[in-house]
Amino acid sequence: MLIDLHTHGKLSKQSDFSLDYFHEMMQEAKLNGLDAVALTEHFNTKNYEAIYEGLDSAFPYNGHYYEAHGVRVFPGIEVDIRETGHILLIGKKEKILAIRTELEPYTSKENFIPFAQLLKLADTYHLLKIGGHPFRDSTPLHQLNRELLIQLDALDLNAKDLYKQGVEVNRQKLEPFAEELGLPIVAGSDTHQCLQYGSVVNRFNEPIHTVEDLKQAIKNRRYEIEISAALDIKVKASVMLKKVLKQLKGEPPSREELEEVYTS
Repeated sequence: MLIDLHTHGKLSKQSDFSLDYFHEMMQEAKLNGLDAVALTEHFNTKNYEAIYEGLDSAFPYNGHYYEAHGVRVFPGIEVDIRETGHILLIGKKEKILAIRTELEPYTSKENFIPFAQLLKLADTYHLLKIGGHPFRDSTPLHQLNRELLIQLDALDLNAKDLYKQGVEVNRQKLEPFAEELGLPIVAGSDTHQCLQYGSVVNRFNEPIHTVEDLKQAIKNRRYEIEISAALDIKVKASVMLKKVLKQLKGEPPSREELEEVYTS
C-alpha cells in the first residue's frame, strides 16, 4: 500500500472547506497511485469541524477511515506547540475531534500548547504521533528536549523540505537525528493541493486497515520510503499554483510562502 502521512484538505488555513476541491484532491491522489492518506489538517484552520461535517456528508466512514474515490482517508491533525514546531496526530475521527475540542484554548500563537502537555493528551487518545518537518527553518523540532522527542512514534521526511533544502542535504540532517532518537522516519508530501501528491510516499508491505496497523508497521519498520524523480517539479508547481489560487481568493501569503525559495 502507498500511503502519504502528511496531507491537507484545504488550500490554506483561511479557506473554507470545499467538497468539490476535496473530490479533486482525492481523484488526483488516486491517479498518483496512493491507496491512503492521513488528513493532517492544521488544528487552527478556519472552521476545523466543518471538514468532518463535509466528509461525513460525502463519503462512507467505517470507524477507522473514509473511503474517497478509492483512497482511504485516515483522520488527523497538525498541532503547533509552544516551543516551536508542528506535531502530526493520526487516529479515529471521534478521537481527533475530541482532541481538537481540548485544543481550543491553544489555537493562537501566544497560547500554543506545551510539547509535554500535547504528548500526554495524544497518549490519552492513543494517537499516532509524528514530528513534522524537524529541520524546517521556520518551525524546527530538532532543538527540543530529547526526553520529549523520543516519545514520538516517528519523524516526518517532508517533500517541501526535500525540495527547498535539497534531498541529500535534508536527509543528511534528518537520518542521523532519527537514529540518535531511535525513531523511524516516514514520508509526507505536506500538500495543500493536488500537484504535490506522489512526491514522497510510504510503501507498506501489508494492508493497513486501522491506525493501530499503521502504528505497528511503522514501529517495526515494515515499509519503504519512495521519493519521486519528479519531486522538484511537483513541489515547485504546487507552491506556485497555491500562491496564484490564494491571490485569486484575495488571501495574503503566509510567512512561509514569503520566504519560499523557487529553486532547489
